Amino acid sequence: MKTLIIGGGPAGIIAGIKSAEEGNSVTILEKNNSLGRKLLITGKGRCNITSSIDISEFINNIPGNGRFLYSAFDNFNNKDIIQLLAQEGLKVKVERGNRVFPVTDNAQDVLNALLKKIKKLKINIKLNAKVNKIIVENNKAIGIVFNNQEKIYGDKIVLATGGASYPATGSTGDGYNMAKELGHTITEIKPSLVPLEAYEKNECKKMQGLSLRNIGIKITDKEKNKLIYEDFGEMLFTHFGVSGPVIISSSAHLIRYKNIEELLKNKKIELSIDLKPALTKEKLDDRILRDFAELKNKQVKNSLDKLLPQKLIPVALERLEIDKEKKVNEITKQERNKIVELLKNFNLTISEFRPISEAIITAGGISIKEINPKTMESKIIENLYFAGEIIDVDAYTGGFNLQIAYSTGYTAGINKMENN
Repeated sequence: MKTLIIGGGPAGIIAGIKSAEEGNSVTILEKNNSLGRKLLITGKGRCNITSSIDISEFINNIPGNGRFLYSAFDNFNNKDIIQLLAQEGLKVKVERGNRVFPVTDNAQDVLNALLKKIKKLKINIKLNAKVNKIIVENNKAIGIVFNNQEKIYGDKIVLATGGASYPATGSTGDGYNMAKELGHTITEIKPSLVPLEAYEKNECKKMQGLSLRNIGIKITDKEKNKLIYEDFGEMLFTHFGVSGPVIISSSAHLIRYKNIEELLKNKKIELSIDLKPALTKEKLDDRILRDFAELKNKQVKNSLDKLLPQKLIPVALERLEIDKEKKVNEITKQERNKIVELLKNFNLTISEFRPISEAIITAGGISIKEINPKTMESKIIENLYFAGEIIDVDAYTGGFNLQIAYSTGYTAGINKMENN
């Protein structure tokens, strides 16, 4: 049997590996000049390969149609990808939040291990091959047209072109158009795992580049006084608003929240940052009193270094409306209470999501109603299979989205006889 795979990302690579192991002749067509471009930028270039949590808990981390993936995870799980990489000489380590990384902290080593496997299996790779169309006869996928005129025929076609996030890596939504032409439904494409813009852009710009660690965040719908999301970890101020792990994770919740666009427009979505989550308000007040006792003759603007990062101090003083030239020993109890409140609730109003081109993952894609979850085969076109981000499934950060790519790719690569 001849398998043609459109897209050389993690989903396409694993689909190719499994199909070749099944004894098939496999060709991967990739429009870039190398495979795995997006894989190389995951985990800030370190590649968060997967998560070490039990595979049974994965579904809880996949807000976008997680239940669709039960069979795929049964076929190929987090231990399986770690074992596959180990067979090619790559060792891994587990870090905070159950995130699995290569011991070398280099995404290129993960890709190299997969490329070694591809070479061993004698998989044919066609680079700079932009697929234009899937050829269908009698409702069966039989081949593809690439680079506008070249044709290649096969018995099985796997569409694994990725979503619309990070278009520089080749994920430009081509696959959606190909699937749509064949009668598939594409659900609304939205950015997920993406930075957030704030109405207080000027303040954020003053703090641009400031990374805060060990902070708590809460995102609230002020209209209903309802908590949407809370987390603890690291975030970053940018020229447009906020980014960093806890912010990016929060976006996957926000994107699904009812009437989110209207709430953002009406300034009803509030981000509250707890700069000192380990301290109660009482203990924080005691801490400030101790600091001020040591610095009583200093001006306020020079007395907050122990409490706040340097870039945050001018913004904090503006918000507190305390004369920065004022001496510490002149600070009133009321003003001190305002400092405590600010440190426990540094608020921003979220205005919008950053563009999909900056998203780590795409929410939306080919409707799961039109894909057989046990095989990843199209319910509309025979011998056409889907894998990876092109499907309407998406997860939180932590290696879950890459695992979806491997598991759906592996499932798409299994020979049909085995699936029946």
